[in-house]
Amino acid sequence: MIEIVPRDEAVRLLKSGRVVAVPTDTVYGVAAALTHPKAVAELFALKDRPSDAALPVLVDSLSDIEGMGVAWPTLADRLSSAFWPGALTIVVAVDQALAELVGSTEKTVGFRVPNHEVLRDVLVECGPLAVTSANVHGEPPCNNADEVMSAFADQAVLEGVLDGDICAGAVSTVVEILDSGWRILRQGSISADEIERVLA
Repeated sequence: MIEIVPRDEAVRLLKSGRVVAVPTDTVYGVAAALTHPKAVAELFALKDRPSDAALPVLVDSLSDIEGMGVAWPTLADRLSSAFWPGALTIVVAVDQALAELVGSTEKTVGFRVPNHEVLRDVLVECGPLAVTSANVHGEPPCNNADEVMSAFADQAVLEGVLDGDICAGAVSTVVEILDSGWRILRQGSISADEIERVLA
């Protein structure tokens, strides 16, 4: 049975290669530490998510991204300076090993610094996490811990839920940075007009 766990236990589970549901500033997510590839792979099975639907990566700071050897383009820097921490996922080119780890066939990965104090504390202790919305693929995302436990009641892979009250419910906007410029892959809580003003 899935249980609500305190922050310290959530950190312990993530560090030991387990899958934990966590609150974010948008919706609840299911998370695995990038240092545990098996746990990252389990996120796909847990959500019944296609293996080529890449997982986004949440980090505490830009230095975490640079620490993974990712080149951070100028346009990405302008966006992250304007909207992080916050509901903007920035997709950039990465090396093949990192792309394969999170299921990307395009050699790109989406990164985000969440505006959620509890989750930021977890990220400081655990390092970058692969995090995808807490729902079966194609179903609405969960906005509170009870919804998460109901959605995954029969899933032994999910070891615990870190309760962070009710989440905002609005998904992040996803922007991909290209050699030729940029494009919005998903419209979320940050509007296209806001993006254009920063990148104009």
